[in-house]
Amino acid sequence: MQLRGRVLSVASECVPLIKTGGLADVVGALPAALAAVGWDMRVLIPAYRAIRPKITDWEEVWHEENLWGGRGTVLMGEVAGVTVLALDAPHLFDRDGGPYGSPSGDWWDNPQRFAALSWVGARIAREGLEGWKPDVLHAHDWQAGLAPAYLAYHGSGGVASVLTIHNIAFQGWAPSTLLTDLRLPAQQFHPGALEYFGGLSMLKAGLVTADRITTVSPTYAAELMRPEFGMGLEGVITARASVVSGILNGVDTAVWSPDAGPTPYSAAKPAGKAKARAALCEEFGLTVPGPLAILVSRMTDQKGIDLLASTIPQFVVDGGGLLVLGSGDPALEAAVRGLEARHPGRVAVRIGYDEALSHRLFAGGDAVLVPSRFEPCGLTQMYGLRFGTVPVVSAVGGLADTVIHASPAAMTAGVATGIVFHPVDAMALGQALRQLVQLYADPTAWAQVQANAMAQPVGWEASAAAYAALYAGLTK
Repeated sequence: MQLRGRVLSVASECVPLIKTGGLADVVGALPAALAAVGWDMRVLIPAYRAIRPKITDWEEVWHEENLWGGRGTVLMGEVAGVTVLALDAPHLFDRDGGPYGSPSGDWWDNPQRFAALSWVGARIAREGLEGWKPDVLHAHDWQAGLAPAYLAYHGSGGVASVLTIHNIAFQGWAPSTLLTDLRLPAQQFHPGALEYFGGLSMLKAGLVTADRITTVSPTYAAELMRPEFGMGLEGVITARASVVSGILNGVDTAVWSPDAGPTPYSAAKPAGKAKARAALCEEFGLTVPGPLAILVSRMTDQKGIDLLASTIPQFVVDGGGLLVLGSGDPALEAAVRGLEARHPGRVAVRIGYDEALSHRLFAGGDAVLVPSRFEPCGLTQMYGLRFGTVPVVSAVGGLADTVIHASPAAMTAGVATGIVFHPVDAMALGQALRQLVQLYADPTAWAQVQANAMAQPVGWEASAAAYAALYAGLTK
């Protein structure tokens, strides 16, 4: 494959080294997907305490003596086929807890910690690294939001910049008193640039300075220009609408595959799914005559978990069952536990996260519920499509872009892949669950929707081609 260009990806997470959400999956999957179309991508992430034991023998390729209070070193190595640059700055990242905080709250110096990540990313992009110089810097979310700003304000070295919004709810706010400390120019502190409600937003800094802005689905790109989704930044995004685009995420179809489980199956040979369902019901002590729905999610209001308490009881009466895997808001955890207590044998809950169990849920479930109030892209519904576990989703963001509603027209045309409901409230979800029960009761229609779902392309090929075209447009 002829080399078309080089990209430095700057992010706070990357599988398999560190993950708290879908951002890590995307950052870890993009390099291989782009390599297939001629782009060499390297990934810069912080060397958190959790990953330090995995990088002890890596080569030092860069350093800065005064990186917000201490020495910063970049170590280079390869993980799962991805060339990773790890920013080893112990005074910033060598801590117990998660990437962004401890159980007691966010780290007080997160602005400086992720300014350091962005600063190093911009310097490596501008100056190159041991004979390797990127054509494009690709920053992800607020944690890397200052990287495009540093290129814009301190010199780009001919490097273009892209900022991807994975979730606009997280904006990297900092007080204006940190302007100088964060190495940002005072003359840019005004509403048209860095100022954000009297302070700073690291995400806004990237939005106003990046050459291109992407989000992780076309519908989310349009939604972000509306107040109910833009969360205060809709004006900034609207002003830059000409450089905003939506590119859907993909999933690793080798890892998330119905062929990989203990009872392999496919659309052509579906018997293994029935066996996986039976094993799942036995594991959790369930007897479900109707559709067995699964929900694998963070327990937050964003994910619509609060809608379950008023909709699942009727779903159970109609013959359905529910398996829940996730954690989050204690009140929402208690609510789903309450459903389990009131409906033994039909509802089961596992608080926490278990990767192997999630695969068994997708393999054995009949449907997957994703009732999110907003969803930039969503991977859960794509896993459902891949496994023939029919998605029941709200009509927002990437959910709307990836699932074809089983309307009469779509069923007649033979293209439906799931059930899509709107608005995001208990009444609409209840109606969607009733439709699920009715669809499941028609074996011919159900088999058609399952087969359509499994035929839907959910890999990275189309997304990689779109990113490659974006980069090529910036480097002409």
